This record gives sequence, structure tokens and C-alpha cells, in this order.
Amino acid sequence: MRIIGLDPGLRFTGWGIIESEGNRLHHVANGVIKTLSTNELPNRLVEIHDGIRAVLGDYQPDEAAVEITLANKNPSSTLKLGMARGIALITPALAGLSVGEYLPMIVKKSVVGTGHATKDQVAMMVERLMPGCKITSSDAADALAVAICHAHNVSTGRKWAAGVSDPIAAALAKQDEAKKHNEISPYTAVAKGRGKKFR
Repeated sequence: MRIIGLDPGLRFTGWGIIESEGNRLHHVANGVIKTLSTNELPNRLVEIHDGIRAVLGDYQPDEAAVEITLANKNPSSTLKLGMARGIALITPALAGLSVGEYLPMIVKKSVVGTGHATKDQVAMMVERLMPGCKITSSDAADALAVAICHAHNVSTGRKWAAGVSDPIAAALAKQDEAKKHNEISPYTAVAKGRGKKFR
């Protein structure tokens, strides 16, 4: 399965393409879509849309994942960032792709193991998970991390749907099996009988 991860931003929108084959991840490409700050907002949004659409056309991913952007102190910046994120969501959706959304903390935890990892730690782990990967920028590294997070979630979801590797279901099944074994085991009955006899 080929996945595109997107880290939306009005100035820089990072993108990363990976291949997911079971537990194996392979880097395909990564980059950044840049907009000119001198352009009007509508034109910058068009630039993001056209840039994402071009990447989709070049690499033909099967699914997409977008990082959820959180509010910051500046309401105007938050609003503009939300518009860029809207473009990042709608462009792959218009191309017929299913789109996953992930909070930054979930992405970091999935890739690094902690939700408070730094950008440098994320980039380092992305390179470690996909040897030979050359990251063009921190925005592209974040986008690749989003794609990796999506690959992990999709893989786990499919296993659970098939009844495989669901830790909760496995624990309950093991508990039920242990109860059945204790109820019918002749050794258990003998042990109980001996305990009563020698008291």
C-alpha cells in the first residue's frame, strides 16, 4: 500500500510518500510545497492544492494521512493554517483517496515512542525506520512521520478486524481457556481432593 502523508502549512506544506508491506516500510519520496508570502491568500491556497495534486499524480498513492493542526496564540494564523489544512484534506479526497487524520502527539508516539518528541527526534527515527531515506526538510520529515503513523494504524486495524493480534481479545480468550481447563482438569480435582484429605 502506498501512502502520502501531509503536514499542512500556509508557507510550507510537507509531503512524504511511503510504501507499506506488512511490517516493512519503504521510502518513496518527500518534499515541500512552498507558497509565496507576497501572494494573496486565495492564490496561496490554490498553490497548495495544485502542488498536492501534482504529487498525487506523480506517485499515485492509495491512501492519505493529514496531521491535525492545533490552535496557537494568534487567531489569524490559526485560521489561515486551518484553511491550508482544509486544502490538504480535500485534495486527496477529491482524488478518491480515503484520508486519515492524526494529532501531532499520536504521530510522535507512533514513530518515536513518546508524544513529546522534538522535530529532530522525529526526523532521526524516520531515517532509522527507513534506511537510505534522505529528508529534504523538517516539514517533509513530519509528513513522512504522519504516513508511518497511518501505516501502523491501518495495519493494526486490519489485524483486529480479522481477529488477529487484538491484545484485549487475546487476553480474554486466554482467560476463558484457563477457566475451562481448571474446571475439567483431573489434576485440579485430585489436587483439591488431596488438600481436603490431609488437612
